Amino acid sequence: MDKYLIVGLGNVGDEYELTRHNTGFMVLDAFAKASNIHFDDRRYGFVAETTLKGRKVFLLKPSTFMNLSGNAVRYWLNKENIDQSRLLVISDDVALPLGDFRLKTGGSNGGHNGLGHIQQLIGQDYARLRMGIGNDFPRGMQVDWVLGRYSEDELKALQPRIDLCAEIIKSFVLAGIDITMNQYNKLGKAKKVKEVKQAEEKGASENV
Repeated sequence: MDKYLIVGLGNVGDEYELTRHNTGFMVLDAFAKASNIHFDDRRYGFVAETTLKGRKVFLLKPSTFMNLSGNAVRYWLNKENIDQSRLLVISDDVALPLGDFRLKTGGSNGGHNGLGHIQQLIGQDYARLRMGIGNDFPRGMQVDWVLGRYSEDELKALQPRIDLCAEIIKSFVLAGIDITMNQYNKLGKAKKVKEVKQAEEKGASENV
């Protein structure tokens, strides 16, 4: 049976719940809830397991804290003998507006400490899904921003994008990274998707 490892990055502990830096955790929590599966506290992280059309999928929320995320990723890849081509890491990204996302393979860590540690331990040849958290903070205040909690309005705007990420995970497992990038990256800009949806709704109303 083919195996896949889907990793959502974040920090453990109530004080970090619903913070921008925990967006990866939030995506996996939503996926697990929709799949009716639960996380168990295991070595280096909280792990949930499911299957998709004969493929075994491991969901991992590292308990190592962000800066040591690579320890958890490397351990579970080795433990389950999962090829890096079947690894997808989900992280927050201040370089993207809130709700935007970008799916890619390889490349730099973009200054993200979690991705940086993963790169140190296994290299940069793996897929990552970057979730935009915006950068509306004064100079020198990035740490406070990423460790700050989302507002209710931000969470409301973000939830549809988190739900879409669950579809991306399924596509990554079932169709592969190339097809998934081609299909979903065009939806990566939340504003563009909203405009398209409004145009479709306007067209539908005019045809009534």
